[in-house]
Amino acid sequence: MADTFNYRIDHHGSLVRPAGLATDDPEALDAAVREAVVLQRKWRSTVVTDGDLPREDFRGAVLGTVPGFRRTDQAGPDGLVRWVAESLPKANGPLLPGYGTRLTGLTVIAPKATLPSPAYLAATTFEPGLGPASARELGEALAEIVRAEIVRLVSEGVRLIQLDNPLLLDQVATDPAARGPLSFEDALAVDALAAGLDERPEGVRIGMAPGWTAPAAVDRARAERMYTGIPADRWVLPFDRGTEAETDLLRALPEERDFCLGVVDATRPDPEDIDAVMSRIDKLEEFKDLEDGAVAPSRGFADVAHRPLLSADDQHRKLVLVETIARYCWGNEF
Repeated sequence: MADTFNYRIDHHGSLVRPAGLATDDPEALDAAVREAVVLQRKWRSTVVTDGDLPREDFRGAVLGTVPGFRRTDQAGPDGLVRWVAESLPKANGPLLPGYGTRLTGLTVIAPKATLPSPAYLAATTFEPGLGPASARELGEALAEIVRAEIVRLVSEGVRLIQLDNPLLLDQVATDPAARGPLSFEDALAVDALAAGLDERPEGVRIGMAPGWTAPAAVDRARAERMYTGIPADRWVLPFDRGTEAETDLLRALPEERDFCLGVVDATRPDPEDIDAVMSRIDKLEEFKDLEDGAVAPSRGFADVAHRPLLSADDQHRKLVLVETIARYCWGNEF
């Protein structure tokens, strides 16, 4: 474990947008990001993001900036508008221009950036017979772009970078989901290309969010392959349902990896019972050192801009609850 204590109170990045926010209005967008930073300070978050306010959904940093993708009028199996890769993508400038500089100019709290993982994008945008020869080829091209962006963000002062691949947890189930265009092994190899940084400043962490909910049952061997296959420092794992599978995901996590527990359900307004949450966390001490841990909501609050999962008030209550749980776990030392 290294520096996890700096980032004890986390969130996935996307926040509920202010009503009527026009993302084509730079002044309104800048004001909204400033207000989002103020709110994150009030919530005592130990990281800050721009709330994903400038982007249509959590994939937007790549799909909205990198040539080679075409937006369709179809919905994918995840309910998101489907994009397809028409050619091998090539970077056309920063994915999140000015991101770190903007946030470090607003607060001393560590900036965090969230990016879609290249394996996730390859699996969901590859179309046989169109553009790239294979999903693996597409994923490797995306990994090069994402890795370069991580290096750039770190140079701007971003200290926590999270890659989102919501498909991975379905692949570590005892009855894994259909592989799709990218095999489990290829997905791990592609995301490893993006996540593995040989050198980095002290305090920089690379996180991986492999899915929003645990499968019904976990295949321990496949989970271990996931953790060892992707060299992420920090794994952001669901821990809001109290299931045995959630605990099994943590049992399989190698000792040297940090973990961030999604302790409150970001899809339901009802507040969690703190005693029940703490009871689940206390049981982890039988096999995990909580000094290697952090807490967060189970997922982002608005991975799609126009489709927030909760109201702004409910979001506020959930994030305050995350902060309270963190203090129950670690006192006031962050």
